Amino acid sequence: MIPMFLFAMLAFLYLFEIMAVQTNIRAGMQYAGKMYAKDAYLSPFVNTGKLQSDIQEEIGIERLDRSLILGGASGIDCGNSYVDLLNQILYLNISYKMEIPIPVFGRFQVEKKETMRVKGWCGYESSIPISAEQTIVYVTETGTVYHKDYHCTYLDLSIHMVPVSGLEDLRNESGGKYYPCELCGKKVSGMGVYITNYGSKYHMSMSCGRLKRKIYAVPISETAGKGACSKCGK
Repeated sequence: MIPMFLFAMLAFLYLFEIMAVQTNIRAGMQYAGKMYAKDAYLSPFVNTGKLQSDIQEEIGIERLDRSLILGGASGIDCGNSYVDLLNQILYLNISYKMEIPIPVFGRFQVEKKETMRVKGWCGYESSIPISAEQTIVYVTETGTVYHKDYHCTYLDLSIHMVPVSGLEDLRNESGGKYYPCELCGKKVSGMGVYITNYGSKYHMSMSCGRLKRKIYAVPISETAGKGACSKCGK
């Protein structure tokens, strides 16, 4: 009888935590949407990376990391969010998974999705003839191609540290060598440097500006001059 009572109490605790996570996510989405709306007149496009960081900021990374969300703060995916440029409306689409450990039965994963619409504070109606149903692709500030998959390996920097001693013989996923970053890699010191799987530079600092990338979700009609990514753009 006592084990069943404890099992019921545990189920109630998980239920309350699931509800709390959903409430926190919605609050984070409202904050992220407000931040987008405030700056919409400067740039009509959505930066999905900033959406994620705004949600993390509002909820708190520590709170997310100790929640039931699989992957903690990094488990929140904003990649399907986009902007209807005709009406300046942000369609904020969030997905995440919650992992619930049940004694004896094991761990169960529950996929959750949250949606929200936010009107940009632009003060006028845009005349750009773009429909909300148009294909949304992803671009970077300096990139020359567009991506159809937000999780494309060319967009994912996949930063990791490697020993300096073996750097000369190391090759990236494309078979190329690594060269010093123009900003931080000229004076190598310490035991290791930072590289990415598809990059061609090594870095002395994780905070180097070349290791940071802003990703924008835009309609494909706004990518004139950019080619399709060889991995995900076809």
